[in-house]
Amino acid sequence: MSLINLRNLGITLSSPLFSGLNLAVNAGDRIGIVAANGRGKSTLLKCIAGTLDATEGESTRSRGLTIGMVEQNVPPALMQATFRDAVLQALPADQVESESWRADVALEGMDVPEELRERPLSALSGGWQRLALIARAWVTEPDVLLLDEPTNHLDLAKIALLEDWLNALPRDMPVILSSHDRAFLDAVTNRTLFLRPENSQTFALPYSRARMALDEADAADAKRYERDMKTADQLRRQAAKLKNIGINSGSDLLVVKTKQLKERAEKLEDAAKPAHLERSAGAIRLANRGTHAKVLVTLEDAAVTTPDGTLLFRTGKQFICQGDRIVLLGRNGTGKTRLVTMLRQSISEPSMTIAGIRATPTLVLGYGDQSLADLDDRQTPHGTIIHRFDIGDQKARSLLAGIGITVEMQARPVGELSGGQKARLGLLVLRLREPNFYLLDEPTNHLDIDGQEALESELMAHQASCLLVSHDRSFVRAVGTRFWLIEGRKLIEVDSPEEFFASASRG
Repeated sequence: MSLINLRNLGITLSSPLFSGLNLAVNAGDRIGIVAANGRGKSTLLKCIAGTLDATEGESTRSRGLTIGMVEQNVPPALMQATFRDAVLQALPADQVESESWRADVALEGMDVPEELRERPLSALSGGWQRLALIARAWVTEPDVLLLDEPTNHLDLAKIALLEDWLNALPRDMPVILSSHDRAFLDAVTNRTLFLRPENSQTFALPYSRARMALDEADAADAKRYERDMKTADQLRRQAAKLKNIGINSGSDLLVVKTKQLKERAEKLEDAAKPAHLERSAGAIRLANRGTHAKVLVTLEDAAVTTPDGTLLFRTGKQFICQGDRIVLLGRNGTGKTRLVTMLRQSISEPSMTIAGIRATPTLVLGYGDQSLADLDDRQTPHGTIIHRFDIGDQKARSLLAGIGITVEMQARPVGELSGGQKARLGLLVLRLREPNFYLLDEPTNHLDIDGQEALESELMAHQASCLLVSHDRSFVRAVGTRFWLIEGRKLIEVDSPEEFFASASRG
């Protein structure tokens, strides 16, 4: 018997998000919900949790079923609570004193260091805040666990910890989660729901295999639609010929036959459904100005240090060449961001000489950081483009519309954009600078899977030269041509990222 049943479920907010959704959740299901940004994943999870009513259809659950819901953001009221207290407060008030051991068990299960347990959430990284929310849901011992973008803000080690934790849950416990992390979905799910405005598709497969099955189903639908419409057109042509013959001959039989052919054509046309066409959240395009220089950056055993001068590592002798897509690997705190900062300064501020780093003078830098700090939240998207680049008003509006920012949103502060819209705006700013070398720090943060794949395609299609830092394993595997690893205070080149991924998962 199913624990949760969704029948013909639909949600319409300012516009329809999804409709006619049927889904049965059974013991042992680990369901990944996949859709573009803003297409209803969080809304569906709230419907399942019972905190939001559907516009149409119904949701039923087994009697007494309890659900633990992990939302994306920490409630402001919790920010001053310590990690341990935030978890304790999830328990019913009458159990906090007698059942406090549950919080300690949850913290142990997530390998939360002792020194972090008494710190306020406001003093912790986004990754630890995320794990605190998961621990809060888990400590209540729910029958079903719902997770909304659980890998947001997590580094590779914490993603591996979360994967191990989810896979160690009781096998019959259902978990439903939304995520844009393809490798994570493959590691923890056994079913995939592709959420669509109509005809959402479910496959009893993890993401990558489900995506292949979905593409095959969409291709078959496209062929079927094309065949049905072609048949309908042929029937109408036959009907037209018979009609002319019938009129000329006065045959009642041909008139009847003509009517039958037209009815068959109409029936086919009414029943035929076009193949699903994914509505893009906004195009992603990059530019590559090009350069005649073969060696773009030379590292002559540069010392990478903290701001106070403490040595993190030395680079040894390294070269970044035209066409290289170098992925910088290393655990948190080893100095990845510091090296990126030093490279940025050497390229964009040639007068600032940094010992051991030499950039060719023809480099034009495209820099994107994970916090999108280059965007002013008080400025409008339209103002962001107009004030930085010598393009007209209409061109700016057209470019913004092309990345999925409507005319109405173009006049609002950047701070009101969604994470995905801000990420696309940041990439548009990069493109308009027409760089010939990219420095990208977590460029897939906030991008949905379509956006990630579009960015991958653009980097490869333009043979863009870049150095990037990313925790997105699928993205790294797709775009990387060289891999630099910070290990033992040295920068070394490795053949593949896989050993680093495996070591990060071992902790």
